[in-house]
Amino acid sequence: MKNPLQTLLMSLALCLCALCTWQWYGQVLQRKAMTALAQVNYDESTAIQGYTNTINNMDHQIAQMDARLSDLRDTINSNTVTIVGLQQDNSRLNIVVDQYSNAVVVLQGQMKQANESIRRQNDTMKDLVSQRDDFVARLNESIKERNDIVTKYNELTKQLEQIQSKKQK
Repeated sequence: MKNPLQTLLMSLALCLCALCTWQWYGQVLQRKAMTALAQVNYDESTAIQGYTNTINNMDHQIAQMDARLSDLRDTINSNTVTIVGLQQDNSRLNIVVDQYSNAVVVLQGQMKQANESIRRQNDTMKDLVSQRDDFVARLNESIKERNDIVTKYNELTKQLEQIQSKKQK
């Protein structure tokens, strides 16, 4: 009667270990999925933020350029009406051309800054990817160590069963 109870107890213990291992594996998969979703959410939020800022800046610049363009049209209309002030209008148009060229230079500088910002973001993303890869490697090593512990535990359990069976004989 003692042997069947021990066998039952050992089988229940093994079943409990299997259940714990199965739950642990399920939780590991869930955590990986959660981490991946959190990373995707972060990446998309960052991209949306950048796009929103770019759109707002461009809208503001377009509005300024439209206002400037309407001012220039008024200047052109007044130049056709006033032939006497042609030299004054000509110098005014030269000033406007200089302002446009300055605006082009400024926009080129802004484009260079935007390109530099994109390059820095790409570098940051590469750093994040390498950090993630390091974390995954450490996690895999930890899982391997735990699997080795489970294997050793199973071997010790077998040895204990063998010792108990020899004692009963």
